[in-house]
Amino acid sequence: MKTEDLLAMTVDDCLAHLGSSPSGLSTDEAVLRQKRYGMNEIAEARRYRGLIAFLGHLKNPLVIILIIAAIISAFVGEIVQAIIILVIVVLSVTLDFFQEYRAEAAVDLLKQKISRTATALRDGERREIRMAELVPGDVIDLTAGDIVPADARVLAARDFFINQSALTGEPFPVEKTADRLSVVETDRTAWDNYLFLGTSVVSGHATAVVAMTGKNTEYGHIAQVLAARPPETEFERGLRHFGYLIMRTTFLLVLVVFLVNAIFKHGVLESLLFAVALAVGLTPELLPMILSLNLAKGAIAMSEKGVLVKHPEAIQNFGSMDVLCTDKTGTLTENAISLVLHTDPEGHDDETVLLFSYLNSLNQTGLKSPLDEAILAYRDIPVEGYRKVDEIPFDFVRKRVSVIVEKGGERFLVTKGAPEQVFDACSSTRDQAGVRPFTGELAEEVEHRYEALSADGFRVLAVACRPVGDAKAVYTPDDEKDLVLLGFVAFIDPPKEKARESLQRLIRDGIDLKIVTGDNEQVTRKICRDLDFPVHRALTGAEITHMTDEALARVVDETTIFARVTPIQKDQIIRALMRNNHIVGFLGDGINDAPALRTADVGISVDTAVDIAKEAADIVLLEKDLQVLGDGVIEGRRTFGNTMKYLMMGTSSNFGNMFSVAGASLLLPFLPMLPIQILLNNLLYDLSESTIPTDRVDDEYISHPRRWDIHFIRDFILVFGPISSLFDFLTFGILLLVFHATAPLFQTAWFIESIVTQTLIIFVIRTRMSPFYRSRPSWQLAFSTAAVIAAALAMPFLPLGTAFGFVLLPPHFYLVLAGLVAGYLVTVEMVKVRFFAGRF
Repeated sequence: MKTEDLLAMTVDDCLAHLGSSPSGLSTDEAVLRQKRYGMNEIAEARRYRGLIAFLGHLKNPLVIILIIAAIISAFVGEIVQAIIILVIVVLSVTLDFFQEYRAEAAVDLLKQKISRTATALRDGERREIRMAELVPGDVIDLTAGDIVPADARVLAARDFFINQSALTGEPFPVEKTADRLSVVETDRTAWDNYLFLGTSVVSGHATAVVAMTGKNTEYGHIAQVLAARPPETEFERGLRHFGYLIMRTTFLLVLVVFLVNAIFKHGVLESLLFAVALAVGLTPELLPMILSLNLAKGAIAMSEKGVLVKHPEAIQNFGSMDVLCTDKTGTLTENAISLVLHTDPEGHDDETVLLFSYLNSLNQTGLKSPLDEAILAYRDIPVEGYRKVDEIPFDFVRKRVSVIVEKGGERFLVTKGAPEQVFDACSSTRDQAGVRPFTGELAEEVEHRYEALSADGFRVLAVACRPVGDAKAVYTPDDEKDLVLLGFVAFIDPPKEKARESLQRLIRDGIDLKIVTGDNEQVTRKICRDLDFPVHRALTGAEITHMTDEALARVVDETTIFARVTPIQKDQIIRALMRNNHIVGFLGDGINDAPALRTADVGISVDTAVDIAKEAADIVLLEKDLQVLGDGVIEGRRTFGNTMKYLMMGTSSNFGNMFSVAGASLLLPFLPMLPIQILLNNLLYDLSESTIPTDRVDDEYISHPRRWDIHFIRDFILVFGPISSLFDFLTFGILLLVFHATAPLFQTAWFIESIVTQTLIIFVIRTRMSPFYRSRPSWQLAFSTAAVIAAALAMPFLPLGTAFGFVLLPPHFYLVLAGLVAGYLVTVEMVKVRFFAGRF
């Protein structure tokens, strides 16, 4: 049976359909149902075990390439290089391995939020039983302070209020009754006779019959999402595609070179060593280290801006994010109810309304609501001379509270409460025209004014009073009659002062903001109007319920507000946006936000959030402020920018040089570079690139989101790689035709030319500015580049150079080298301008 069916039933019918009774279940029946429905426990995260779990992380194509490169390096005698590569792989895989426990930890935290025992009727007796033993049909007893142990239909209730804000996003406790619903809304916040597992009882007492347990509860649905592996993020997907690109390129080039050399040129062993050296040269083995350095630097910089990074890999997604979904309360608003209007029934400001609402809130002795606190905090109201005589406490039937005050021998009964209930007790109104009967058109006008205030997003209370002639000692609800309606006090959670500026900044930075809230649409629209934030379309949870995933994906881009949505619907919205090729961030702080936080490319929570939200998030803000978040996004883009510099530099230069080596090996009677020289070349080049994480990133680059684009990287390789090869072949021609180079001279000269060109080119490639010197590199990058070039130039003069097969070069070769380098830089600069024209 669907839950909705139970809501529309009478108490007796509900018990009958669940096979229960007012005295609950028998022990034998409970045992049978336990076997049928299982234990009342939420989903377990998938458990990862030891070596098998660890080895599962080695299936990444880039990791496979690096392991092969390490084996090859060890095979050709480069033990140090092999160890370095393996250490990098182990650190990267270990980090990924431990991230798998995030789901497990999140679900464990969720389980800790739920009470471990419950009071149930078994065999007609009240018993304290383990929550896990509850089954559908159990009758449970609930009082203030209890945690609801399962989803349940209310059977009887007295002044029973539930705080379900963590699950539904509602800001105020809601009353639950046993009354059947005449119309069953799809919006779960409107289910006034239904209780949700994990919510807490604020006041009153109730009995309820368990309808759903374990994974079938709303809480259980959230836990199932947390326990499942989250969808692949943009960063993970990009890294995987990049790995496949490198694997295909490496395999094809190495296979061709090996076969041709083995068949036509050199022996099988020599050709194999040469081919595997090529493989190592093509592999960006420092990528994990560059990523780690980049992410560590980014995390430190972001922490200084009030953004704590729990999972460093999320920084890349943070910078690429182009859609941010956020709740309203505390992000756009102050998360503090404030009194903003005190008007007479016609809508004019009225100090008398303020005075009497203040007297009511000040003198009532019940639990003061946030609205009472807002009235008392509005400003100091002079109430000298007023003395409290009696009080008619608030109850959930009347939905109003009255106090009797006296001043100068005159008594007044002052009532404040829900407008509909106060209207029922009024016989007249007071406004600028005087006191008039509260009937006919006047009553309709006042009710319309109240409805208009509510539609504008205000929380409204009515204030009424009447003189009390008889000096009674005790007053009762029967005295709340023939009241004069004074007017309304209206409240709202006001927008943050900085929110308007923050929203404009996000828009300026190319991020589309969507508000996903459990609050109603009218309130959210009001806040957006106050912040001058355009709303293109709004969707409610009720509408989403009737939409397929495909239908939601078609409208999600143009929708600004998603109101009255459930936790699972928040997750649906995130997935729909991701399906539309967006990189999505989600900002939330409640239990109801946990599924969306786990699903989003980057989950963002705040330091004051519930534990489960912080555990599910990738990034935690020390302050729930879009300004802080905006600063973090910019830092994420800097991190992403430097990562892309390494990828573009490493892949294009490696491809160009290795293509040159491969081509020359097919034409020359000797190897253009010895395998050991190729590995040294690769090591020196990697050292020069190791400082890229410290580099500056141009303001133009970080002005809007950037993302992984394998087609762009491929095009970059295919354009700039051949340019590198062109100058390599030009060098080959000069060496053979001008210098009549022998094998050692050729290999030494090309080694130096290769290092100098591919390290200096970073200064051209690192920026899209033209000319490139307008963008200043970091001093660390400049120093490492200069140091590597100096080491390469000095190599023929050092005893170590002899071990690598290097010889001294003719002095005038260095003049030729200077000309080749200058020509190469100028050519790449000109091609760069054309290549980037119209891109991004």
